[in-house]
Amino acid sequence: MDIKQVNIETPYADLTPECLFSAIESLGIACDGRLHQLNSFENRVYQVWSEDGKQYVVKFYRPGRWSDAAILEEHLFSLDLAGDEIPVVPPLCFNDRTLHHFEGHRFAVFMKRGGRAPELDREGTLEWMGRFLGRIHAVGASGVYQARPALDIRSFGFESRQFLVDGNWLPEELRTAWISVADQALDAAAEAYQRAGDVQLLRLHGDCHAGNVLWTDDGPHFVDFDDSRSGPAIQDLWMLLSGDEADARKQLAAILRGYETFREFDDRELYLIEALRTLRLLHYSAWIARRWQDPAFPVAFPWFGTVRYWQDRILELREQTAKMQESPLRPAWS
Repeated sequence: MDIKQVNIETPYADLTPECLFSAIESLGIACDGRLHQLNSFENRVYQVWSEDGKQYVVKFYRPGRWSDAAILEEHLFSLDLAGDEIPVVPPLCFNDRTLHHFEGHRFAVFMKRGGRAPELDREGTLEWMGRFLGRIHAVGASGVYQARPALDIRSFGFESRQFLVDGNWLPEELRTAWISVADQALDAAAEAYQRAGDVQLLRLHGDCHAGNVLWTDDGPHFVDFDDSRSGPAIQDLWMLLSGDEADARKQLAAILRGYETFREFDDRELYLIEALRTLRLLHYSAWIARRWQDPAFPVAFPWFGTVRYWQDRILELREQTAKMQESPLRPAWS
């Protein structure tokens, strides 16, 4: 049994190339020595090549974030989607396992899939994305997460606010102003949830932005379900919207045309778009703060903690509060 403990604050300090290759080769994959680190802060993700020419992506999970049970729930969801011929990249199974342990590290292996960023300014692309999201959500609604938490106003909103306040992450001269505007934003988000009512929660991708979608001539395939949680369907749709209100309304209509080919969309969830955006903004600041002891974070986010950063966040939350008090975004049906 692997009993070595990893330092939670600097969890990857001992993840050397030698350790990494030894972990992979423990599964029977003979590596040829090539190694490329991919862009990821939460976990450590690498592309490796085997001696027989295959390319793999290996993800080493951050200790303390998910339990083994939570990771395995995400793996099972991905495998269910792949079994339904939905274009996702599920973990590979070795010795009847998808989650592996080596010298205190937990990791999973995926086949490398190529592709380019989706052209989300094209109506046809958005409609195509909507069709596959409808299929993902149809499967997501057929089961429930037990070990993974929900994406909700408590975990992403109130807990993030409290972590930043209790940890003294706010500049003293902006502390009162930020707390005031954050509380106003959370009140507005709570009102948006009340207007939406009792919407269905289902298993989601959870972080469905363009960077987690690879496009080929055969269409999209979805990668990185690491942020998968239970939540409302709109969470996987709103991050595909951009531009001004007129553009966003057209984009939403295209997505929903595809989506409703496979699954009915509850229009009440439109009240949650700006609320979910607000919760993501709060959660993002708290996420950086929670990871600050990881040496990669001060290097990647040198502006975090500056007065200018928190001034921008105050303005951002004020704008979000105003948006949540307006009528919700509606699709521009043609």
